[in-house]
Amino acid sequence: MLKQQEWLSFTLAFFIIFTLDQAIKWYFILQGYQAGDTIYYTDFISLLLVYNQGVAFSMFAFLGDWLKILQILLLIGILIYLWRHQELIQSHSIPIGIIFGAGFSNVLDRFIHGGVVDYIFWHYKFEFAIFNFADMMIDLGVVLILYQVFLRKDKSVS
Repeated sequence: MLKQQEWLSFTLAFFIIFTLDQAIKWYFILQGYQAGDTIYYTDFISLLLVYNQGVAFSMFAFLGDWLKILQILLLIGILIYLWRHQELIQSHSIPIGIIFGAGFSNVLDRFIHGGVVDYIFWHYKFEFAIFNFADMMIDLGVVLILYQVFLRKDKSVS
């Protein structure tokens, strides 16, 4: 059974990332920017508002509304798996909370805006996909789990 501290860590990470990501997205939207508007431009990175109908690099955009359903089913399936393997949340509560907060924020965008609100455009030396804060937090959560699994010293070894 999970300790209260692990649930608290998971929940705090979830809500902090979810809230920050939604606040950033709503800031741009409430400023009156429309899809395709350049908010800020530099020679290497810009803020450009788009609504991504797919996933990374707009893959699976052809699925339309089915993509929302598939993503919700995936998140629910992972939550069920984590509930059955609570040792994973015990050892990775913060990174998993970060990943889920970001993931749920992006899925919420699909219901509210018809696509994920993306705005960070890297275009120095090559044009990279347009992404958002939640995408970066998913990457951070994965890196933290990899660090915890592979690089952190095992505390049980003396």
